[in-house]
Amino acid sequence: MGEFAGHAVVVTGGGLGIGFALCRRFAREGAHVALNDVSPERASSAAERINTELGSEVVEPWPGDVADVAGLRELIEGFAERRGGLDVVVANAGITMYAPFLEETPERFDRLTGVNLRGTYFTAQLAARVMIARGRPGRIVLMSSVAGRRGAGSLSAYGATKAGISMLARLAAVELGAHAITVNAIAPGAIVTERTLEDDPGFASHWAGVTPTGRSGSVEDVVEAVLYFASPGAAHVTGQTLVVDGGWAGLGKIPEGQP
Repeated sequence: MGEFAGHAVVVTGGGLGIGFALCRRFAREGAHVALNDVSPERASSAAERINTELGSEVVEPWPGDVADVAGLRELIEGFAERRGGLDVVVANAGITMYAPFLEETPERFDRLTGVNLRGTYFTAQLAARVMIARGRPGRIVLMSSVAGRRGAGSLSAYGATKAGISMLARLAAVELGAHAITVNAIAPGAIVTERTLEDDPGFASHWAGVTPTGRSGSVEDVVEAVLYFASPGAAHVTGQTLVVDGGWAGLGKIPEGQP
């Protein structure tokens, strides 16, 4: 069995990309995983795919929009009840919307903050409540972005939500440390996923050209960082944001043709 054998793990936004890779890896490491996605069809197919690969029903689909706090409560409390507790929660669900600062609308802003900031905040809060009630140590990992640390065109609203997530990790860590719960964030840079390739088929090569390591990031780069924060070895690491960007933030150069 793997490092997370018997652990109960929740991953939001697990149907595609980084979230799917996280669910697969935790399952391979022996965890029981609640795979959340806003699309019921995507949640079910993703869970089925991992279970088929492993030959075991260890991933459960839990569809729902993280902006809906009542739905989040059902997910986190319901899964914890089924598994007898909760060990790791990864608040991965998020959306990206591009718009110049002067053209952003209240409707788009509300949706961005609803999913990215509200969803992340209450995922962490509800998870912490369950962990404390069960009297077990826990790991909460949030998904920020380098866009919350460096300026980028047409990402003022998105960047604000991601900067807020990093601050949330720092402040929540202060309050939850006494309960043996750590809270950390990951700030990925340019990561090759289904979504980024859909937006730009040349994404990998375009970003490789402006990244010091000479390549774009992979979902596994992010997975390894999350697993570190979730591991026993990170028991004294909390309130931190780990940038996973191949050194890009040191230069901040945007490939030609990007927003």
